[in-house]
Amino acid sequence: MAANKQSASGKILLVDDDPGLLRLLSIRLRAEGYEVEAVESAHKALAALNRFSPDLVITDLRMDKMDGIGLLKELQTRSPGLRVVIITAHGTIPDAVVATQSGAFGFLTKPIDKDELMVTVENALKVSGSSDVEEDWATEIITRNQGMKEILQQAKMVAATDARVLITGESGTGKELLAQAIHKASQRHDQPFVAINCSAMAENLLESELFGHEKGAFTGATRSHSGLFQSAEGGTLMLDEIGDMPMRLQVKLLRVLQENQVRPVGSTEALQVDVRVISATHRDLQELMREGRFREDLYYRLNVVNIKLPTLDERREDIPLLVANFLQLIAREADQERKVYAPEAVEMLVTAEWPGNIRQLYNVVRQNVALSRSPVISGELVQQSLGEHGGKLASFSDARDEFTRNYLSQILQITMGNVSQAARLAKRNRTDFYKLLARYDLNPDQFKNR
Repeated sequence: MAANKQSASGKILLVDDDPGLLRLLSIRLRAEGYEVEAVESAHKALAALNRFSPDLVITDLRMDKMDGIGLLKELQTRSPGLRVVIITAHGTIPDAVVATQSGAFGFLTKPIDKDELMVTVENALKVSGSSDVEEDWATEIITRNQGMKEILQQAKMVAATDARVLITGESGTGKELLAQAIHKASQRHDQPFVAINCSAMAENLLESELFGHEKGAFTGATRSHSGLFQSAEGGTLMLDEIGDMPMRLQVKLLRVLQENQVRPVGSTEALQVDVRVISATHRDLQELMREGRFREDLYYRLNVVNIKLPTLDERREDIPLLVANFLQLIAREADQERKVYAPEAVEMLVTAEWPGNIRQLYNVVRQNVALSRSPVISGELVQQSLGEHGGKLASFSDARDEFTRNYLSQILQITMGNVSQAARLAKRNRTDFYKLLARYDLNPDQFKNR
C-alpha cells in the first residue's frame, strides 16, 4: 500500500543517469510528500550529500564512472547508517545479492512498481540513520535525536566555563563519553582528562588513587604515589558513580573542592590543584541524601549544572546510526570487511527493549559480528542475542488501547464508578461509554467505594 501523504516525510536523494526515470520517480515521491533531490551521477550525489542531508538514497546500479555499489560504499564511509536502495535492471538475482551483501537496505527492479517503491521507501525511512555532523569536540556522540542535540548545546555552553557538572542517567547511556566531550570543548582540552569509577575499588585504595599517598603511609606503600587530582592538573577529573563513594571520602573530597588543595595520605602538607571536576551517577542522589548516605553540602558543590542523559529506549531513532558506527569500528579493529544487518534484523534492533542502553547494544552488535558466518547478519541471529528483550516496542494499536484503558480506569476512579458522571467527563454519551467499558473489560462496580 502506498505511503500516506499526511504522514510521509523525509529527504530522498535520487541518483540515475536516465533523465526519464529520474523525473518519474521524483514526481511519484513528491506527490507523497517527500522532499526530493534528483542528480544524474554518483559524483553529483556525493557533492549534494552535506548540502541536502538526505535520509535515504535511491540509486541506479549501472552508471558510468562510479556505479551504485561504489556510491554505496562511499556513503557508508561519509555517512554511516544512511540507508541506500539500489535499482537493478530486470530483477537479476546476482545484482540483488551483490547489493544486499554490500550493505544496501534493499533493491527495486525495473520497471519500478509504484506501490513497491512506496513500501520500500516507508520501510527504509523507519530505520534510516543519518546524523548531523557535530564539531570535533562531539564527533564520538552519534545522534539525530532532538533531545540529545539540545543536551549537546547545553554541554557546549557549560564547557566554556569552569562550572562543575553532574551527569545523571542509567548505566550504559554514555556519561563518560559526554564528560570527555565537555573536556574537549573546554579551554582545558590540551590538558589531561582522567576518569575513575568510585564503585570499582575498596575505600582505602580509592582514597590513595584520588588523593595520592606518601611512602610508608600504610603497609605496602613502598614509594610515594601521585593521586588523580595531581595527574589531572590543569585538566578534567571525572568521578564516575559518585553516589557509591564512601562517606569518609566524601568529606575529604568536599574539602578539596572548597580549598582547591589535596593532602596525600600520610602527608602533612597540602598541594594546590587546578582541576575541573565532572561527576556522574546512575543513582538518585537526593534519595541517598534522605537516607543519610550522601552529603548534602557535597551534592550542591558537585551539582552546579545537571545534565540528564536519556535512555536508549527514549532515542530509538539513533539505533541505526549507532549500529552502523559499531559495525564500522569492529571491522576496522579486526581489519576485516564490514558486515551489515539484513533489513528485518535492523527493525528488530530498533524495536527491542534495551535495559543496558548503548553498552548493551554494542555488546549485541559485537556478538552478532562474531557469530555471523555471512557478511549479512540475519534476523534469526539478532533474535537469539536479544532473547526476552526482543520486540518490546508496542504497536500503534496496542499503545492506543493501553492509553484508552488507563484513561477509562482513571475516570472511573475519579467518579468512584458513577458511569453517568464518567461519561460526562469523557464527553461521550452514556451508551457509547458503556460500550467502551465492555470493550476494555472494565466493570464500574470495581471502582466504587475505593
